[in-house]
Amino acid sequence: MQPFTTLTGVAAPLPMSNVDTDMIIPKQFLKTIKRTGLKEGLFYELRTDNEGRKVDFVLDEPAYQKAQILVAGENFGCGSSREHAPWALLDFGIRCVIAPSFADIFYNNCFKNGILPIVLPQEQVDLLMDDAERGANAIVSIDLEKQEITGPDGGKITFEVDPFRKHCLLNGLDDIGLTLGHAGDIDSYETKLKQDRPWLIG
Repeated sequence: MQPFTTLTGVAAPLPMSNVDTDMIIPKQFLKTIKRTGLKEGLFYELRTDNEGRKVDFVLDEPAYQKAQILVAGENFGCGSSREHAPWALLDFGIRCVIAPSFADIFYNNCFKNGILPIVLPQEQVDLLMDDAERGANAIVSIDLEKQEITGPDGGKITFEVDPFRKHCLLNGLDDIGLTLGHAGDIDSYETKLKQDRPWLIG
């Protein structure tokens, strides 16, 4: 997993509440277990009409096509637990989502996939939403170590994050990476098990 230390990029505004995971990545795109290629399905039903033709949507505007930060409304990521939702955001290039609240499963899945979800009070989200509406000038910087967001005008906002999740993001550790960090202990245990209970090894 790619570490998250600092991020400076364009922030895109999505002033919608209760954006569910089916809205983030519709069910027809869930046939793959690959984490690439999903950006085409990201917000598909908001980006296209019933005939599949492109309609106006913020991430398709020239100013936001390389956005790395998404500023959204409350209860972002509600609905089903599909892990394809953070995969699709990441495949597009989104590394951070800022909102007043998140659905729990989506929130946890973000950390496991290298995305930083930041919870802020509504008034601070509103300020960042205003900043994001500046288009290509909506450059926001996020410093995970300092837990600090710097807006386009230099204003700073601090945020909270669980220390363990912060450690994992800073070091690029997903569940597999955490397990491999104990490889020495696992090897020692298996060696001792072979000596003490060889009949269990087969």
